[in-house]
Amino acid sequence: MNTGDADIFDTPYPQVTELPRLKPQQPSVIRLFANLFSILFHPLFIPGYIAAFLLFVHPYIFSGFNIKLKILRLISVILLTAFFPAFVVFLLKQLKFINSIFLRTQKDRIIPYIASMFFYFWIFYVSRTLPDSPPAFVLMLLGVFIASIAAMMANIYFKVSMHAIAMGGLVCFFIILSMNGIFSMGIYLSIAVFVAGIVCTSRLLVSDHYPFEVSAGFLIGIISQAIATWFV
Repeated sequence: MNTGDADIFDTPYPQVTELPRLKPQQPSVIRLFANLFSILFHPLFIPGYIAAFLLFVHPYIFSGFNIKLKILRLISVILLTAFFPAFVVFLLKQLKFINSIFLRTQKDRIIPYIASMFFYFWIFYVSRTLPDSPPAFVLMLLGVFIASIAAMMANIYFKVSMHAIAMGGLVCFFIILSMNGIFSMGIYLSIAVFVAGIVCTSRLLVSDHYPFEVSAGFLIGIISQAIATWFV
């Protein structure tokens, strides 16, 4: 009996792993600032930033609210759009369901996307049912929920940039506000576009995303926020 043939058939197939994406190493100073912007404008923080703008900067949207109600509304947004999704990722890492809290692979992102969809829908639904919720506030939260669904669907095919999705939603939302005409939004829209450019560039420099994944993410964010306008 030829043992060589048996060795061939008995040898297990090698496991296929995701290959690392190699990029040119950037200077340390550039990497420092790129990582700083990536953390400061993390996708989990963007809904809270927008909510804080609507609550404390925009003069009309929450004009009838006292400071206590504004703070409570902001806390609710931060808890459901940032804290709880981040806590789910932390638990998944501790339970070894994911390899890294940075969600570097498509597989690692599946459960966090599903959890985020639940929390985003929860805050949207609660805000929509409250009689004093301004339409712009509900519009933003619906756009965030739709973006989480689109990100989950895109994740089936490629590792879309979550930072870019958040930036696309941010820019589109400020465009929608500027088209309202009640309050001059030129300076704030310019800041949103500038921040989006800085963040997307930072992700291209220090992350393992390809340009297509960043561009697609930005487009998904814009489309998701635009779709929300049809329902609010």
